[in-house]
Amino acid sequence: MPKRYPAELRERATRMALDRVDEHGSAWAVAQALGPRLGVGPETLRKWVLQAQIDAGARPGPSSGEVAEIKRLRGEVRDLKEANDILKAASIFFARELDPRHR
Repeated sequence: MPKRYPAELRERATRMALDRVDEHGSAWAVAQALGPRLGVGPETLRKWVLQAQIDAGARPGPSSGEVAEIKRLRGEVRDLKEANDILKAASIFFARELDPRHR
């Protein structure tokens, strides 16, 4: 299970890392330098930095809002498929019950 970091720590660490990206040359180098000092895993910090860059428009990719919308829509599709499967099974059941040849 992934470790949850407080939003305040996440925002502060991301801001600090974004300020130092130019010095280190890459998000990974910044994450390796700052992550241990902030108590955040380097890969986690790197992902936060990349997502912040995407949200700011500095890097291509889906923004945080778009990612949340995609997750919501995928859940909705999953629920609708499940409901559709239940309705198909019910229609088959009732079709057999109403079939006069079945009695």
